[in-house]
Amino acid sequence: MRAALLQMSSSDDPQENLSTVLSALEEATSAGADILLTPEVTNCVSLSRTHQQMVLQREPEDDTLSSLRAAIKNTGLWLHLGSLAVKTRDPDGRFANRSFLISPGGAISAWYDKLHMFDVQVTAEETFRESDGYRPGDRAVIAKTALGNFGMTICYDMRFPGLYRDLAKAGAQVMLVPSAFSPVTGKAHWQSLLRARAIETGSFVIAAAQTGTHYAVAGKKRQTHGHSLVISPWGKIMLDAGEAPGLHFVDIDLNEVDKARARIPSLGHDRPYTLVT
Repeated sequence: MRAALLQMSSSDDPQENLSTVLSALEEATSAGADILLTPEVTNCVSLSRTHQQMVLQREPEDDTLSSLRAAIKNTGLWLHLGSLAVKTRDPDGRFANRSFLISPGGAISAWYDKLHMFDVQVTAEETFRESDGYRPGDRAVIAKTALGNFGMTICYDMRFPGLYRDLAKAGAQVMLVPSAFSPVTGKAHWQSLLRARAIETGSFVIAAAQTGTHYAVAGKKRQTHGHSLVISPWGKIMLDAGEAPGLHFVDIDLNEVDKARARIPSLGHDRPYTLVT
């Protein structure tokens, strides 16, 4: 499997970001990729709920999703939209942070709503309350495809290792972790957490990331860590994309999953225990 990772610096203009993905789709096709993967909130990076209400759409009307589903039919590629911010019918007006895996025929093969909300105070100046604007999902998802079995997760999910263990034990070979990671926690934890998830589960980890300072016509500009990663089941860093936006290619051999899990078969070594406090 040849994977193309798009590292982006998405703005708060969905049409501008769509153009970036369409260009990457052409480049990935020319380079012989099997799948193109984009970061979290590909369509709109914004800290303004008011602006999001103006520019975001519900899934059936979302122009980013419909345009890319149409465009991919001419490429033969799979497309993993790391996530789109989409409106829902929730009475409180919260959005969904929704990931889509789209087949070469343009069909939605699988979708996943981010389970864990990033409600943290990183520093005195940097506070996030993701659950104020987004409602969490309630389902874990493995997308079984001709390329392999993909465990679908998003960003902050990576801090919950039980999710990845469950996905691996249910057959996931590749963990998808599209992200828009904070620069502060990124420097401290990004690579360590993702390597741990790969090693613990004997899985490939593919984490396409947002990067840099994100242009915004409304609200405060957000910054993200970058450093899109591909990690082998043995914990080897196969790709670190640095901080610049761009498209990166990695060739993946899924036979390495079976080899790693055979060498350290910890997924089958669970034992019951009693917690004593």
